[in-house]
Amino acid sequence: MSEAPGIEDLLRELAPQVLGALVRRYGAFDTCEDAVQEALLAAALQWPAQGLPDNPRGWLVTVASRRLVDQVRSEQARRRREERIALATPQAELLSQPADAEADADQDDSLALLFLCCHPALSESSQIALTLRAVGGLTTPQIAAAFLVPEATMAQRISRAKQTVRNSATPLRLPQAADRTERLEAVLHVLYLVFNEGYTATDGTDLTAPALSTEAIRLTRLLRRLLPEHAETAGLLALMLLTDARRAARTGPGGALVPLAEQDRTRWNRRLITEGLDLISRIVPRGQVGPYQLQAAIAAVHGEAEHVDATDWPQILALYGLLEHLAPNPVVTLNRAVAVAEVHGPAAGLDLLATLDSDRRTAHHHRLLAVRAHLVEQLGDHDAAAHAYREAARLTSSTPERRHLTNRAARLTSGQD
Repeated sequence: MSEAPGIEDLLRELAPQVLGALVRRYGAFDTCEDAVQEALLAAALQWPAQGLPDNPRGWLVTVASRRLVDQVRSEQARRRREERIALATPQAELLSQPADAEADADQDDSLALLFLCCHPALSESSQIALTLRAVGGLTTPQIAAAFLVPEATMAQRISRAKQTVRNSATPLRLPQAADRTERLEAVLHVLYLVFNEGYTATDGTDLTAPALSTEAIRLTRLLRRLLPEHAETAGLLALMLLTDARRAARTGPGGALVPLAEQDRTRWNRRLITEGLDLISRIVPRGQVGPYQLQAAIAAVHGEAEHVDATDWPQILALYGLLEHLAPNPVVTLNRAVAVAEVHGPAAGLDLLATLDSDRRTAHHHRLLAVRAHLVEQLGDHDAAAHAYREAARLTSSTPERRHLTNRAARLTSGQD
């Protein structure tokens, strides 16, 4: 049983390859995905005791194919729908030529699956759930637990997503060049959202959900391996590595939130920082810089500073200026306001924050109020800062963030720094 962790990693690596082999052969995404999950479960139960088969991938494809054919045959007998299903493959054929024996059954399946799971007909939440299930190999209970929703709710979300993909009749193949860029942007965005949810959970008692961030990094590494020349994929991976390197220092005793300026940087993961710095230093000079590369470059400046006072804020401010020009959104402006305050003073930062008051996306967001409270505190107006901290605490659904903001307000009203 000591090899179980290795088996789990292997199964998660093989899951998209096996699903791709079945979907290409049979076409029924939802039914194929269920069969693959059954095969993965069978492997998880049998391999630790019996040992790995000579061809683990072929074993999974064969078992999943048998489960799929058995299921379809059962439905045919019960529902008399033989004319609608062309999956009555003889068992002998499954044994003599497994699905993974086809010449084109290789790594493109994983990339095609990522595109399929990020189908434009799906909502953002459904894209995330289906990607984690079909490509990430996470079970429905694992995904539900990570997003703090009931298992039944997540099961319905995944089921509807699979039905949407099935009804779209989209084949398992890479999009045509005309829409490949847009679809790839959707894939990157989904991975980015998964990572962010893991790094700072939007709800619940814990600040982070490490399993989600770890999975996002794993899937982005996979995408990077499949598209080694795509600079924004590399930029996203570098951003994740440089950001995740700070995870251990982000919480103190009892899970209390520790702001970036107060973190013990000896607890940062230098291996991840080194990998991220190397990656971003190799991709930025190669050509047109995108939003993920710029965000990674900002994270790199933080990662290179041995202590908070060594942070090159003018460089960060310049990078945020480029990012806001390239991909304007209120979150970028909010972060740029912090950099403006560091370079030009808190009053200048507050002036920039004021431009977000009329933006409905951030006007009542706890982060806007929290940054305003911090800058007002720097100006010495502790009563106004305490009020803003309390309002920010009221709006956040994260227990660690609420506790941190409430404590900041309490320290100010009690006359402490």
